[in-house]
This record gives sequence, structure tokens and C-alpha cells, in this order.
Amino acid sequence: MTGSNPPKYPPLYRRLYSVWYRHMRVYTNNMVSNGFPPFLEPLIFLTAVGLGLGKYITEPMGGVKYIEFLGTGLLVTTAMFTAAFECSFGTFFRMEYEKVYDGMLAAPMTVNNLIVGEIIWAGSKGLFFSFAVLCVLSVFRIVDLPYSLLAPLVGFLTAVMFAAISLLVTSFVKTMNHFNFYFTGFISPMFFFSGVVFPIASLPGYIRPLAEIVPLTHSVRLVRAVCTRNYRPILLLDLLYIAVFILVVGFFAIVRLRKRLVS
Repeated sequence: MTGSNPPKYPPLYRRLYSVWYRHMRVYTNNMVSNGFPPFLEPLIFLTAVGLGLGKYITEPMGGVKYIEFLGTGLLVTTAMFTAAFECSFGTFFRMEYEKVYDGMLAAPMTVNNLIVGEIIWAGSKGLFFSFAVLCVLSVFRIVDLPYSLLAPLVGFLTAVMFAAISLLVTSFVKTMNHFNFYFTGFISPMFFFSGVVFPIASLPGYIRPLAEIVPLTHSVRLVRAVCTRNYRPILLLDLLYIAVFILVVGFFAIVRLRKRLVS
């Protein structure tokens, strides 16, 4: 009597790549409609808000012109929004309506591979969207190259962070309408209270500790340091925060979603 042989899986990188490749193929099927807005949206925002409001803000903000202050913040907010949408609405739709994950899990891969692949894909989209914003900023000479070429890497880390927390939120929701609480109560306020539109130092003293807790603050500080070449020791703590956030929140997201996908 012979025991059953354990299933043979491809190498880990092949399993993760297969998840990434599947999403990339779906995304690039409509490359014009999907690839054009990341370049157009920051142009509209900078023109409407940066140039318009910038005329009334003549003093430097955070040591730089306001248009540069705002533009560098957009490098990571665009990564935040795209990862949050991808791993909330996108993941929920693939899981509950398209049943994409059922077919993917029939292949030789684990639930862990699937979820990590989702996070990597969201990080890749964040990198692309940050690069699109960087292109717009560099065309108008708001940031200097080649120093700012590291900014999309910060966008990747930002997207991975918000992919992890969005997947965790997705593991709890029962209907798409529940995501309104997530975006209205958590994602949107961070845009205004993480140093993107105005410095955290201008906030009341009792709000500043809260601003330091939310993840976007650390990404904004990193990307602005990269673009302005203003490196400080506190940036090491920002990197540590991002790494710990990804590991801890990603772990709970995987545990929660594993139970939901397997049940």
C-alpha cells in the first residue's frame, strides 16, 4: 500500500508571477483607458489646485515652493488610491462575482501565494501610477531628475501598505457598499492630514500624534525627502514603520482571507 504523493508546486516565484501576470494581462487589455488617466489626473489636479492656489501661497511650505510641496505628495497619494481600490473593490469583485479565485486556486498554488500575488500586483500598479505622476512633474520642472527617480519605489511601498490593509478590510465586508465607510472614514481623510496639502506642523498639537500613526504620513515624508534630497535620520523610522506595517497587517489579511476563500 503506497501513500499518496504530496502535490508538486512550481517554484514560488512562478506562482507569484502567475497571479501578477494574470492581472497584468487583464489590465493591459484596455491600455488606453487604463494607462492614460494616471498621466491626466495629476495634470488636472496640479493645474486646478497647485497653480491656482499657489498664486496665493507665496511663502515656501516645508522649505519648497507650494507647487513642489503638493506635487511630491501626489507621488504617493496616487499609489495609495490605486492600491486601495484594487484590493478592495477589485478583490471583492473577483472573489464574489467573477469567481476568479476559484479557478486560480484549482491551479498548483496556495491561498497564501494568491494573496501575496495580489499585493505584489497592487504594488506594481502603485509604482506605475507614481511614475506617471513623476513624468508630469518632471515635464513642468517641478521636481529634478535623476534624483527623483527613486520616488516610484516609495510609491511601490505605499501601494503594498495599502494593498495589505485593503485586503484586511475586504476580508470583513459582505457587500461593496461597506467600502464606503473605509474610503470616506479612513482613506480620504489621510489625503488632508498626512502632510500632502499642508505640513503636519500646522495641525493642532492634539492631532499631530494621530497624523504620525496613519501610514500615508511616512510615505509622504520619504518621497518628499527623495525629491528634495533632504535626508534625515527620522526617515529610518519611516522605513521601519512601513516594513512592520506591511508584515503585520499583511499577515492578518492573509489569515482572514484564507479562511474566507477556503470556506
